[in-house]
Amino acid sequence: MSLSSELFQPVRREVETAAAPIVRPSITYWQDAWRRLKKNRLAMVGLVLIGFLVVVAVVGPMLSPYTYADQDLSKGNRPPSREHWFGTDLLGRDLLTRVMYGARISLSIGIVSSLVNLSIGVVYGGVSGFLGGRVDDLMMRVVDILYGIPLLLIVIMLMVVLGAGLMNIYIAFGITYWLAMARIVRGQILSLKEQEYVLAARTLGASRWRILFRHLIPNSMGPIIVTITLQIPTAIFLEAFLSYIGLGVSAPMASWGVLASEGTPALRSYPWQLFFPAVAICMAMLGFNFLGDGLRDALDPRLRR
Repeated sequence: MSLSSELFQPVRREVETAAAPIVRPSITYWQDAWRRLKKNRLAMVGLVLIGFLVVVAVVGPMLSPYTYADQDLSKGNRPPSREHWFGTDLLGRDLLTRVMYGARISLSIGIVSSLVNLSIGVVYGGVSGFLGGRVDDLMMRVVDILYGIPLLLIVIMLMVVLGAGLMNIYIAFGITYWLAMARIVRGQILSLKEQEYVLAARTLGASRWRILFRHLIPNSMGPIIVTITLQIPTAIFLEAFLSYIGLGVSAPMASWGVLASEGTPALRSYPWQLFFPAVAICMAMLGFNFLGDGLRDALDPRLRR
């Protein structure tokens, strides 16, 4: 049977008045996530708190007439006043300046922990889940062994061996803080690597590493971002605890944990020395947790409307 060209006629385009109107413009996944995040009031409060702390940490010490190490014994243990808004400590150092400088150290711990999660945890978990088989079993047994030991115990042991200091805190966090991220990314990769777009990429000749780093990991960024946001306050609080027990930064440097440790003995006589560092720690905890909960809801495709 022969087919003639008369059997095929082009479909005429309907007039614009008869076409269905576009009710909602097309937006990307990240645009929709930002739209839903803005509707979450607690997430916006958390974002404002984080932004405020970052500005205070960066700009605050530059504007202060004092430094974190300036001592004046004649002004020791003074209450809040116009000259010293947060009062002074035992050695006459301006507490506001030390709290602002402590924000730099405490927030830098959160930044380092997030970089460790991205550089080690994401790659380790991604490779383990994508390769699978014996490689996956071996890599995850290493994670299970380290994960079976409490994180706080490992960090304390490392700090005892390495000694107190900011750089040693970075090293201790770099060794231990990527385990939870590796597990989460591995689970995401295991569920995504059987998708159709991965098969299409293999059919087109894409290499394993291109598929992993250009397709699978970018499609796992939602859970990765949420996990990083929720682990930053944990890192800040862990550093504060280490500094509180004397394993954190060395004097005269000041983190929020050091300031809280110094203010605890004088709680009854000079409560402001503990109050202001504690408020700063609480603001950081609430800010990151509010933002993390909001991101978790905003990046969940099941909640998309």
